[in-house]
Amino acid sequence: MSKKTPDFVSTTNACKLCRPLGAVLAFRGVAGAVPYLHGSQGCATYMRRYIISHFNEPIDIASSSLGEKNAIYGGGANLKMGLKNVTAKYRPELIGIATTCLTETIGDDLHQLLGEYRREFLAGDQSDPLLVRVSTPSYAGSHMEGFHGAVRALVEQLVDADAAEAGLATDKEQAGPVINLLPGLVSPADLRLLKEIMAEFQLSATILPDISETLDGPALDDYPLIPQGGTEICAIRRMGRAEASIEFGRTLPEPLSAAGWLASKHGVECHRLGLPLGLRETDRFLALLADLTNTGPLAAGARLRDSQLRDSRSSLPPFQAAARGRLLDAMVDGHKYLAGKQAVVYGEEDLVVGLVSLLAECGVRTVLCASGGKSGKLAAAVKEVAADLLPELPEVEEDCDFFDIAARARQLKPDLLIGHSKGYSLARELGIPLIRVGFPIHDRLGGQRILHLGYQGAQQLFDTIVNTVIARKQDDSPVGYSYM
Repeated sequence: MSKKTPDFVSTTNACKLCRPLGAVLAFRGVAGAVPYLHGSQGCATYMRRYIISHFNEPIDIASSSLGEKNAIYGGGANLKMGLKNVTAKYRPELIGIATTCLTETIGDDLHQLLGEYRREFLAGDQSDPLLVRVSTPSYAGSHMEGFHGAVRALVEQLVDADAAEAGLATDKEQAGPVINLLPGLVSPADLRLLKEIMAEFQLSATILPDISETLDGPALDDYPLIPQGGTEICAIRRMGRAEASIEFGRTLPEPLSAAGWLASKHGVECHRLGLPLGLRETDRFLALLADLTNTGPLAAGARLRDSQLRDSRSSLPPFQAAARGRLLDAMVDGHKYLAGKQAVVYGEEDLVVGLVSLLAECGVRTVLCASGGKSGKLAAAVKEVAADLLPELPEVEEDCDFFDIAARARQLKPDLLIGHSKGYSLARELGIPLIRVGFPIHDRLGGQRILHLGYQGAQQLFDTIVNTVIARKQDDSPVGYSYM
């Protein structure tokens, strides 16, 4: 779709969140870590509110709490005082420090300031928390750039190829090959599923980050200042010794790729896939896992062709083979309800790509893909996953907001809107159902438990979409059918 030049320069209703918020989510997935914003207190308050309303879990975000004076004279003194206070109160293993618009605009040199802090206040021994910094001005990207930037910063600043075994099993004691898994921003439920899949393939994986417990934990008698769970720091240090890295993200820019950095600096083989969302994208992921365990037909690093995907199904673990069979059976059963339906899909770029693939497999034609991201790769990624499934490729809008999405959706008249909660007002205006996926989900309970990935996630999404279409048809019927 050719993008018209708008007659305004401001964002009307953003289809993205701010860059440091993504960094906060990534740091939350590291064991013993405290996220820290070098900026104003309002930024931390806004992000806490946003994250809590989706995950329904408490989260502490430290802040250097800059004011008007600091905007003129710099925030170094506040940064150092805040780090001292966080260290004294939380005793963290790591403090993940992200910048905000204010500190980026006034030009605070975070690298220099943290060097001064280390010299002035740290003892230089194991009692000191690790300090990991990342530049995340909101005016230079979305929350996804902040998330991936923080993951890459963790890898760049912590990985040591010669790290001691410290608390980990030796390579010979591992259950199978050791790999790195960089899944991106997926739900805690998705992460738990990925761990189960790794165990089925007898693969030992370092998953970074891991919010499966830190942002979806059990009810406790006492509030822990730092929740249990997350990727162990000693495991991050060893990521340079892994046999391979798997990174989800067809639209991920190379400068933000942690797997790419591990490949260039430590020679760890890099495999980049789309999110395993839907039948074929999950097939590709599991075929790669089978190959890494030497049970599949694919040579390492080769491209997964459809013929090889068919061959790889014989090497699926029994549980995954059964889940795949159930998904296919459900798609046959439900195709009559979805065939010919049209959808508008919006949200994070790689989630949009995965959803287009799943919908095409179900018989739903996506007519518009929209994202606030601007990688420049969205249209090509959509074409790659859906060109052979759809009679006509959807329109693709990057770097857009809901003003743009609404204007085009009114013309396209879709049957479904699929994305996060910020699309509710548009769905209400158009009088069509909204299928809530991704992040953030503020107006329903359980956003952190939505399963998107794997055959199981595709099954749940498929059932949800089909039942939503049936309910709409049932409610609109003048007869009020009780049997569909």
